[in-house]
Amino acid sequence: MITKVKNVASVSPQEYNEIFKEAGEIIRNGGLVAFNTETVYGLGANALSGEAANSIFLAKGRPSDNPLIVHIADKSYLENIAKEIPNYAKILIEKYWPGPLTLIFKKTENAVPDSVTAGLDTVAVRIPKSPIALDLIRFAGVPIAAPSANTSTKPSPTTANHVFEDLSGKIDMIIDGGQAEFGLESTIIDVSDEEPVLLRPGSITLEMLESTIGNVKIAEKIIDDSKPKAPGMKYKHYSPKAEVTIFLGEAKSVANSIKKSIKSGEDIGIMATSQTLAVYDGFDNVISVGDRLNPESIAKNLFNTLRQFDYNGVCKVYAEGFSEDGVFLAIMNRLLKAAEYRVINVE
Repeated sequence: MITKVKNVASVSPQEYNEIFKEAGEIIRNGGLVAFNTETVYGLGANALSGEAANSIFLAKGRPSDNPLIVHIADKSYLENIAKEIPNYAKILIEKYWPGPLTLIFKKTENAVPDSVTAGLDTVAVRIPKSPIALDLIRFAGVPIAAPSANTSTKPSPTTANHVFEDLSGKIDMIIDGGQAEFGLESTIIDVSDEEPVLLRPGSITLEMLESTIGNVKIAEKIIDDSKPKAPGMKYKHYSPKAEVTIFLGEAKSVANSIKKSIKSGEDIGIMATSQTLAVYDGFDNVISVGDRLNPESIAKNLFNTLRQFDYNGVCKVYAEGFSEDGVFLAIMNRLLKAAEYRVINVE
């Protein structure tokens, strides 16, 4: 299979429509189209086709018990797939849709194939904010099931090049709309019960959610033999080829500890921040992931930085850790999974 790459950043309105007509036809016919959203690039298939959904798992090498998110373009469609919509969920929908918030509902029987929901009685749904994502859904004329458009376990893609590196020859088309805006996947809230539960943090933070609907429970870590209710809750995730270790503590103490931990001749990559970059003067493979005073910059650069260490060929990555408030909760969620929870606490 030859994967077509269509850049829509600077095309005429007529060319844009032609690209999306073709992409929509691919989706309707059971094919796979990668596209950028405001979070990361997604790998889209017809959410009403079990065979199309199975193609996602095959292309990514994704375990089939890892559910997919159904992307819709209009709130009215939710009634077709969600059995119950609690009042607090309606409040979240009103405030945060379209946007990077995924809600998990009790699903209507036979609304979507079991392969999309991993056989669960719930379904994950969101309306993306990205015009490209919304146009693809509208041109396809069907809801789109879409996980991140990467090889399973690798860092999620934030550019079309990342998608091409992982999935070229395995999918039909990549719609290149530039770099993803936020860089981490959507926040996921389970609203299938009386109490909302945060399953995956994202750009819509716990603090934002609680200011909107009150107390939100945080899910405990899913154990290995559990069925995950949402993407990213099981299996190795977001990992480069290199082994990642996180150093937690005060920034300057962490930087000094990382330096002392590097033995002569070791091929180590260092994930620094703009505040500590100068501390590593003289060391190779040092990359600033962003500004500690601007966590959104770190979120946007995190996956790209992890991939950059692969390009540089390092064997290990020593990463500075962060607090777990606000957007940093989402950053640490992804970084801990990338490190498979290898953490060194620095006093």
